[in-house]
Amino acid sequence: MKTRRIRVRFAPSPTGSLHIGGARTALFNWLFARHNDGAFILRIEDTDELRSTEEATGQIYRSLRWLGLDWDEGPHMGGNYGPYSQMERLDVYREHAGGLLKKGLVYRCYCTPEELAEKRKKAMAQKRPPKYDRSCFNLSEENGEKFRAQGRPSVLRFRIPDEEETVFRDIIRGGVRFKNNVLDDFIILKSNGTPAFNFANVIDDHLMEISHVIRGDEHLSNTPRQVLLYRALGIDMPEFAHLPMILGADGAKLSKRHGATSVEWFKEEGFLPEALVNYLALLGWGTTDSQQVFDSMDEMVDKFSLERVSRNPAVFDIKKLEWMNGYYIRKLAPDELIDRTMPYLEEKGHLRNNPGREYIKKVVLLEQERLKKLKEITEFTEFFFTEDVKIDPEAKKQILDNEETHAILSEYLNILENQDNFGIIELEKITREYLARKNIKGKDLMQPVRVAVTGRKASPGLFEVMELIGKEKVTARIRKALGTSPKPS
Repeated sequence: MKTRRIRVRFAPSPTGSLHIGGARTALFNWLFARHNDGAFILRIEDTDELRSTEEATGQIYRSLRWLGLDWDEGPHMGGNYGPYSQMERLDVYREHAGGLLKKGLVYRCYCTPEELAEKRKKAMAQKRPPKYDRSCFNLSEENGEKFRAQGRPSVLRFRIPDEEETVFRDIIRGGVRFKNNVLDDFIILKSNGTPAFNFANVIDDHLMEISHVIRGDEHLSNTPRQVLLYRALGIDMPEFAHLPMILGADGAKLSKRHGATSVEWFKEEGFLPEALVNYLALLGWGTTDSQQVFDSMDEMVDKFSLERVSRNPAVFDIKKLEWMNGYYIRKLAPDELIDRTMPYLEEKGHLRNNPGREYIKKVVLLEQERLKKLKEITEFTEFFFTEDVKIDPEAKKQILDNEETHAILSEYLNILENQDNFGIIELEKITREYLARKNIKGKDLMQPVRVAVTGRKASPGLFEVMELIGKEKVTARIRKALGTSPKPS
């Protein structure tokens, strides 16, 4: 028996930004394709004309590219199985729907939305499942002609077979069974001629020769309907793999109420794509040795398998992602770190005085160890790029506002103003000598100096900061914190 070539697809609806769940689905499909030397196809399911937008489509493209998930076939790229946008494939769906109609496997339904709502209401009142009652399946030709003469629109419904169960195998879940009596005769073609989700999926996956359908388990309930369509059409089914749900920290399904979940938001916040991809890969999948960090996407591709995907829900932990992102930031080479942080610094206005790349590099490298997100660089380094440091009111109250501190700072300022060499070694030497001579604890001097120079209680090494900012600015800031005037020349 000839083995089918691995062909998988990611098929988003362009009704909004690409979210974490969709990104995880795209990643697992991409990893599976690359591991098996297969093809990764991007298909845009844009038949929801009211909600689908070009803007959302473009954002999906950008998010996938940012994550490093390239596709082998898709819109604007081509391939032998296109078009890859469903609105360009309407004739294909109508042709296959017509074939099922001729075979008597689907039927026209003329029920109005008001009639359907009344049927559901009546069924629920009688404690019956609110399924379609098949009234149009038994419709006489005479009544059908009457409805058409009235101009009533119709949809095509697939008749659920009378067999007791629909059974299929899922790579992750094993054997899955659905009782057919819980399914109703679902719509495959809407009154405007566009296909319903399940029908379009089956036709596209068949014609694009998709070998494996890897998707979130929210689609598990769609699968029996699709299995029945495959059988009715007399075509081979792909293998199915339904990925576990992603939960928030509270155990509920991850949603907007847990905070922003779009890939675009993570990009704007300063998460590295390689860190986000690494973290998404671990949401439901793991290696035999529970590896947490991967050196490259190639390593991830090499170790990936659907058999290692868990059935259990995965919990999205933003703190763990921040830790992982910090790890990846610390791995960045200096020039790459500068290139990645520069847009944030520029947007915040930190570079308006053209400080120069070397100065920016020294500043950013001082903060590299503390960064969990690239965006934090603007807050952490603000005092390096401003002439007017704003002192945190709480820090001022706790650390600066007392006579003893004022006296210590005044003496230390006098030492700094008479210091010609403002390098790290000399600064540390004169500071240690002053502390020893006055028998002062380090924190009683260093904390007030830190607050005066940076405006905050936490910063990189104080002597590194003072050297980089320079004598003129350091002494000016201490004078301002003390409320004194410049020393006469």
